[in-house]
Amino acid sequence: MDWSLLTCARKGHITYAPDEPALRDDLHVATAAGDAWRCLRCGTYTHGEPHGRGPADQAPLVMRGKQVRDAFIMRFFAVERGIRALLVLAAAYGVWRFSAHRGSIQKIFEQDLPLLRPLADKVGWDLDHSKIVMSIRHVLELKTSTLGWVAVGLLAYAAVELIEAVGLWLLKRWGEYFAVIATAFGLPIEIYELTERITVVRVGALVINVALIAYILFSKRLFGLRGGKAAHEAHLRSASLIEVRQAGQDMDLRHHATRPQAAS
Repeated sequence: MDWSLLTCARKGHITYAPDEPALRDDLHVATAAGDAWRCLRCGTYTHGEPHGRGPADQAPLVMRGKQVRDAFIMRFFAVERGIRALLVLAAAYGVWRFSAHRGSIQKIFEQDLPLLRPLADKVGWDLDHSKIVMSIRHVLELKTSTLGWVAVGLLAYAAVELIEAVGLWLLKRWGEYFAVIATAFGLPIEIYELTERITVVRVGALVINVALIAYILFSKRLFGLRGGKAAHEAHLRSASLIEVRQAGQDMDLRHHATRPQAAS
């Protein structure tokens, strides 16, 4: 898939007219339908006035090719984090509502539980020693303060997920660092949960989180990996179409300058 063309089809082309004559001529072509300028993202010539003009070193840095693909992947993780934040917020609200109406819920539970006893006796279900019933009773007997702290903890967790989602969606470097650190802190808990019980959801969550950490660390060169921030920014600039064209022209000039002159 050509990610540059896909983005241009969705957002439109980006053109620029550099002041340097040789480079401007390389990015411009005159046609019967008028002037056309080469898109900085996908390289396609498009008719009309350029979106900007000025020195080549002031041309906008446009994500191209793999950079567009990387942005799509980062925003996929951002959406996943956003959905998780909404689910945790819903759980926090549920705990808060449960804490406020625990008395009435407990009363209804104890009144309606005997109604299940005839059915339980027929299927051989011991309600008095059922783990489900005992777990529900344990939750109903929790202190209001304990439930309050549970709700606060869920809110804090949702806030962390939301910050991750925003940082990753905006493609900010601080968001990448935050996502890696926050996700790494949660891995021991997820691994411990798998030692108690293996489920598809738990395995899937662990795989997604490990993939997120590995992908961001190596692709974004965090914590000094593969040259760190300087190497990452140099890679971004090297992908700029104008700089690629400028580098090619400089090489041609050096090649002609070093070529031996023919004898007259």
